[in-house]
Amino acid sequence: MDWDLRACARQGHETYAPTERRYAEQLTAPTAAGTAWRCLRCGAFVPGPPRRSGPAAAAPVLLRGRALRDAFVLRLLAAERGVRGVLLLAAAAAVLQFRSSQASLRQLLANDLPAAQGLADRLQYDLTDSALVRGLRRALDAPGSTLLLLAAGLAAYAAVELVEAVGLWLLKRWAEYFTVVATAAFVPLEVYDLVEKVTWLRVGALLVNLAAVAYIVLSKRLFGIRGGHAAYARERASVALLEVQEAAGEDGAGPVAVAAPAASAR
Repeated sequence: MDWDLRACARQGHETYAPTERRYAEQLTAPTAAGTAWRCLRCGAFVPGPPRRSGPAAAAPVLLRGRALRDAFVLRLLAAERGVRGVLLLAAAAAVLQFRSSQASLRQLLANDLPAAQGLADRLQYDLTDSALVRGLRRALDAPGSTLLLLAAGLAAYAAVELVEAVGLWLLKRWAEYFTVVATAAFVPLEVYDLVEKVTWLRVGALLVNLAAVAYIVLSKRLFGIRGGHAAYARERASVALLEVQEAAGEDGAGPVAVAAPAASAR
């Protein structure tokens, strides 16, 4: 997949007209449809007026190639975290609703269980000793304070997931650190769950979280890995298709400074 063309198809070409004439000439080409400006992302010449203009030093540094692919993966993770956060909030609300209805549900179980016992006997099913009924009774007998703590824990977990989702979707570097630390903190609990009982869902969740941590740490060079943030910033700048810089080098004027990658990344 050509990630540059994909981004341009969704967001439009990013053409830029430097105010310095000698640099602007390197970014234009005459066509039958009029003057075309070169896209800073995919390199295609686009007929019509430029999308932006300004000094060469203020030209945007765009996500390109591998950086665009990384952004796509991070936003997939953000979507997964967002869905999980919403489900956890719904679970917290359900626990609070259950807590407020404990007495009426306990009475309902006491009244209806004997009525259903006859049908269960015909089906040769031990209803009173079933795992479902035992679990329901334990839940109904749980102290209100315990359910309140459970709801608070679910809400806090949901908040963590939603913060991760928003930060990753906006491609913030702090969110990458936050996601790695928060995800790694829950890995021991997931391993404990697997020790208690192995299910495909638990195995899949653990593998997804471990893969997400490894991918973010390695691709984003977190915690000093592979040169750290300085190496990441240099990599971002090196893949930017800023023809103004090439033009400056060719005519002997020296390279033109560009905006810091983190300031105007798209």
